[in-house]
Amino acid sequence: MTAVQPQQDTNPYLEGFLAPVAEEVTAFDLKVTGRIPEHLNGRYLRNGPNPAAEVDPATYHWFAGDAMVHGLALRDGAARWYRNRWVRTPAVSRTLGEARVADLDPRTGMLAVGPNTNVLTHAGQTLALVEGGGANYRLTDELDTVGTCDFDGTLYGGYTAHPHRDPKTGELHAVSYSFARGRNVQYSVIDVHGRARRTVDIPVTGSPMMHDFSLTEKYVVIYDLPVTFDPTEIIPVTVPRWLRAPARLVLQSLAGRVRVPGPIAARINSDPRPISSLPFAWNEDYPARIGVLPREADAEAIRWFDIDPCYVFHPLNAYSEDRAGHEVLVLDVVRHGRMFDRDRRGPGEGHPTLDRWEIDLSTGAVRTERRDDRQQEFPRINETLTGAKHRYGYTVGLENAFDGAETDRSAVYKQDFSTGGSQQAALDPELLVGEMSFVPNPGATAEDDGVLMGYGHHLGRDEGQLLMLDAATLETVATVHLPQRVPMGFHGNWCADE
Repeated sequence: MTAVQPQQDTNPYLEGFLAPVAEEVTAFDLKVTGRIPEHLNGRYLRNGPNPAAEVDPATYHWFAGDAMVHGLALRDGAARWYRNRWVRTPAVSRTLGEARVADLDPRTGMLAVGPNTNVLTHAGQTLALVEGGGANYRLTDELDTVGTCDFDGTLYGGYTAHPHRDPKTGELHAVSYSFARGRNVQYSVIDVHGRARRTVDIPVTGSPMMHDFSLTEKYVVIYDLPVTFDPTEIIPVTVPRWLRAPARLVLQSLAGRVRVPGPIAARINSDPRPISSLPFAWNEDYPARIGVLPREADAEAIRWFDIDPCYVFHPLNAYSEDRAGHEVLVLDVVRHGRMFDRDRRGPGEGHPTLDRWEIDLSTGAVRTERRDDRQQEFPRINETLTGAKHRYGYTVGLENAFDGAETDRSAVYKQDFSTGGSQQAALDPELLVGEMSFVPNPGATAEDDGVLMGYGHHLGRDEGQLLMLDAATLETVATVHLPQRVPMGFHGNWCADE
């Protein structure tokens, strides 16, 4: 299927390695350089924004593009197929001239938001995820759209782009936000059968953008930080002209205070037109703090710890440990000094660094440490250690990428939190890579015994690639050559065959 190629002359998030592709492609038996480990039987899936219709470069925000999932199926050491498919939201179906997918329920979340941020499998379902009150969608194994997902009728009103799987129980833990929730975010646990077994509404300061959270073996850690809902960005596309002025006043008075009521919330949830700008912005008056809630406790048990203003999209991992009788919570995060202040089209507010925060839960003292000053994002670990003490983390360095400029430098860093050192992969200088997922090797006994995999764009060949690195040495294991470029997107995961 072919869509209208958006304008690409004035918005850096529509150009270069961020530019969308216009074709849905299916290809089989792809060329491989090197050797794919034969135990990798499954699909590597990656989600990201890819506008299907023409967008306005002056207002388009990178986070608001239609969802496109790219998938590569591996089996017995071969790359069996590559597919890329738009998720059929009402707006995408209309743009492509197709009948609207029947199984769409506005109670699951806003249908005007593309589920463009993450993709994973759980309880036999492939799920395309987004945050902020948008609906998440179910896909087939071949990435065709089935419909919206409400976790078997147990969770409505939107989910999150960043659930974390408990490696011991297999359950998905999440913290979800939406301006329609008022001064609350929702902690939820989805069991191994795909149903919500626990939901907790947690009061926060206002209506923050809470992209991710941290999960330890004992705690849920939430980041209540000063990027908050800005209703002026959403009113023009969701409310008829005659309602815009009163709706603007209502939302400005209610945002972050109470749940958005009746007709306005219902219209926003069911409106099929896409939201092309991001209704969140830096808020100087909003306090920055970290909340720590025991996993099985009620919301009243949460403790708050103040920090300096900043923003965190992605924590790497978190755990707690005993130090001389004091319980210390350790949080490794990628810290941005500001976000969505000057640049309202993408995450171009400066220099994201790898930091460590330590909270003494006995005294309340918070200690901060800069672990790596190089610009980096998309942190991942061996997720069998989610919530437990880790030694290694993997991040992606893209110099200048986060201010919207194309770069000729890409990096994959392996961070050693035991020694304080790091390694850097020796990549082809013309290869730009995105997030790298860690896949443990069978029978692994060492934390770094596994493979890193992720999509890249080779500038010289204008070719999409799936890159595999040895997670211990960062040496290249294999490269799968794809039939088209894969735009720099957001998050992906290895989905093993069951």
